[in-house]
Amino acid sequence: MRTHSETKRIPVVILTSSKEEKDIVQSYEYGVNSYIVKPVNFNKFLDSISDVGFYWLLLNQKPN
Repeated sequence: MRTHSETKRIPVVILTSSKEEKDIVQSYEYGVNSYIVKPVNFNKFLDSISDVGFYWLLLNQKPN
C-alpha cells in the first residue's frame, strides 16, 4: 500500500490478539499507523472498535 500513490496515505491499523514485541516492531517497520491488541471480551472489543473509529474519524488531524 505504501508504494502506490493512490493508497500510500490510507491509515493502516493492525487489529490483532498478539502482544509479542517482535510483531509490534515488525508492523511499525512495515509502516502501520497503529497497532491495537483486541480484547478477548466481546463487549470490550466493541468498545475498542468504537474508540478506534472515534480517533481516526474525529480526533486525528490530517494534512490539508
